[in-house]
Amino acid sequence: MMDHAVPNLPSRDFEVTAAFYGAFGFSTTFRDDAWLILERGSVRLEFFPFPDLAPEASSFMCSVRVDDVDSLYRQIADAGVPEGAVGRPRLQPVALQPWGQRAGFLIDPDGTQLALIENAS
Repeated sequence: MMDHAVPNLPSRDFEVTAAFYGAFGFSTTFRDDAWLILERGSVRLEFFPFPDLAPEASSFMCSVRVDDVDSLYRQIADAGVPEGAVGRPRLQPVALQPWGQRAGFLIDPDGTQLALIENAS
């Protein structure tokens, strides 16, 4: 296995988190009362319990870098996550960003922002 970093994100409820991410391809690879690991291909997200998290005040975020950001975005949208500027969960469309890469954004039910970034060719 090569060296890598994995985001540790908050979850108010592991059942809700696993179902939300599961709707667009993440599967649970580990779970106990203190930790949840979800994987989709080579993308791994790890969650810790944070039952008192106020989603509207959350500043948690991470980046998910994929070869086909449009496909991932469609899968999330097809799972019922709406586009919008407010509310949770929500999507913001894929667009060319000021830093020169295409990216969209997902805000999950706990207020965590995931930047969905297309790998540079």
